[in-house]
Amino acid sequence: MDITVETTVAAPIAQVWRAYTSPEDIKRWNAASPDWHTTAAAVDLRVGGAFSSRMEAKDGSMGFDFAGTYTAVTENELIEYVFGERRARSVFAQTPQGVRLTVSFDPENQYPVEQQRQGWQAILDSFKRYVEAGA
Repeated sequence: MDITVETTVAAPIAQVWRAYTSPEDIKRWNAASPDWHTTAAAVDLRVGGAFSSRMEAKDGSMGFDFAGTYTAVTENELIEYVFGERRARSVFAQTPQGVRLTVSFDPENQYPVEQQRQGWQAILDSFKRYVEAGA
């Protein structure tokens, strides 16, 4: 995995985990910018379970599905998954400042690495704002 993004969320780990894995919560934070939103999300949080989300521009001009299969799940600690031929890992670690969430993923070939890093970091920043606002 060549790209890593990270944030620290000032909230209890159980709250961070729930917001990261609950379909209703995912629909509220999963966007890289205010002009996008997630209209649908599904989570079967177990090894071999599937997940999916539908991200769309709010003006209806475009959208895409993000889906995959969980390959490792350790509650409040780790989620690993595959999507297409790529892999990703989300690691949750309790720190004195809150929960450090580190997401690493295989890059794809269509967009520059820095653009991919910025997009995933923007989504993680949205997640942090959502949880810290009292999710």
